[in-house]
Amino acid sequence: MEVFNELNISKQWYALYTKPRHEVKAAIEMDACGIKYYLPMVTRVKQWSDRKKRVKEPLIRSYIFVRVSEQERVLALQLNSIIRCVSQRGIPAKIPENQMNNFIRFIQDGYEYHVLNSITKGVKVRIISGPMIGVEGVVIEEPEHKSIAVSIELLNRTIITRIKDEQILEVITEKPIEDFE
Repeated sequence: MEVFNELNISKQWYALYTKPRHEVKAAIEMDACGIKYYLPMVTRVKQWSDRKKRVKEPLIRSYIFVRVSEQERVLALQLNSIIRCVSQRGIPAKIPENQMNNFIRFIQDGYEYHVLNSITKGVKVRIISGPMIGVEGVVIEEPEHKSIAVSIELLNRTIITRIKDEQILEVITEKPIEDFE
């Protein structure tokens, strides 16, 4: 039994980014390789012009979670459906065991939930397209919309602009910055 526990210590949770709409294909590929994964699915009602249909789809699109050793992580990255491992500063980001356990338990216990597919207040971001490409700032929330605040610390000045399309932002640090609350 102790050997089993020692082997499990070397396994970590990671989030892998998949090709668009390839989450289920990634799960099938991982099953074939014997890689342990977690892909939470939800049933939603989709409306077409002539009918409604119940469709099962991933709770978090374009991501699949794996609990693997380093060798298995590298193997998973070679699968056709996987683009990359989510990383921080170029290093694969490990998800703490307790966070994944809480996430899995929350979903399995049947609580009502929804996923925010937007960038939250206080997150540091970089603009990745458009005329302000490369500009970095912090997301702030105003009464009717979200904005990005860009500071020139040397001058003690901050410029705020409305975010029209959150797709043009890349998260730099997910930990909210308290200065703009």
